[in-house]
Amino acid sequence: MQYPLSPDVKPEFCTTGSYMRLPAHREGARVAIVGLPFDTAASFRVGARFAPQAIRQASMLLFPYHPVHRVYPFEDTRAIDVGDVPVIPHNIHRSYERIEAAMRELMASGIVPIGLGGDHSVTLATLRAAKKVWGPVALLQFDSHTDTWDTYYEEKYWHGSPFIRAHEEGLLQPDKVVQLGIRGTLNHPGDVEASLELGYRVITTQELRERGTADIIREIRQTIGETPCFLSFDIDFVDPAFAPGTGTPEVGGFTSSETLELVRGLTGLTYIGFDLVEVLPPYDPAQTTSLLAATLVHDFAALVAAKQTAEEAKTARPANGAEK
Repeated sequence: MQYPLSPDVKPEFCTTGSYMRLPAHREGARVAIVGLPFDTAASFRVGARFAPQAIRQASMLLFPYHPVHRVYPFEDTRAIDVGDVPVIPHNIHRSYERIEAAMRELMASGIVPIGLGGDHSVTLATLRAAKKVWGPVALLQFDSHTDTWDTYYEEKYWHGSPFIRAHEEGLLQPDKVVQLGIRGTLNHPGDVEASLELGYRVITTQELRERGTADIIREIRQTIGETPCFLSFDIDFVDPAFAPGTGTPEVGGFTSSETLELVRGLTGLTYIGFDLVEVLPPYDPAQTTSLLAATLVHDFAALVAAKQTAEEAKTARPANGAEK
């Protein structure tokens, strides 16, 4: 959006339906918004199929410049919004095929997709696509649940199992998986230990608060390094006082401010994709959750743009001893 506003610029409430009015196609795109409106794998509340359009609508409240990273996330990356993957509501496996195909095409073209879920089951399909392009990847998971439960009513594919299925399929590098913000009541004492047995690093809400953001960010950078990394953000990482519109809320979480501080500190990693899942508009009457989700998507794109800017500056910098 152009500033200062001129008569040919539309007001924020005049939307094309895309995220921040992004175009569907643009030469040299580095980032793409992709709707993943599948929620049939949810175990309790449903309605996340409506999240992509709600997040796009809330994005109309945002401005183009990111003052922390000092970038224009969507202009610097020539971002696009390719719309929603046409999932099949009652068939998770055919929906997986469609999501995987869409994400693989983007990744193979050098584009970083930002998926708008949908329940957390959709991440498995994206990780399948990532492996075919990048090989097994690192994972940075913001969540109040580990989502490494094996079955639910004898069903192996649901929103509580994507990261045990990803391990079984060899989609991840287990020693480069970090699960952040885990908290809440459990079915069994071994629920968290199940992730540890897979080789994942689990950082609970309590540990994150005790150690502080800066220390946790240092560990994440040391753990993941330059490995291609997928960031998956379940909105229930945030306390339901700040993100009430979600499927499985857990009290005792993080504020919006604390969440943004942590995400914004995770610069320098090699991100190959993101998703934002488990937003439920029916439980979000004031758009509180959708606006936070839209802001996080803005931050994800800013991380890509900041990395791109740093690499361009490094390339342009003359070598030691070279003439200036």
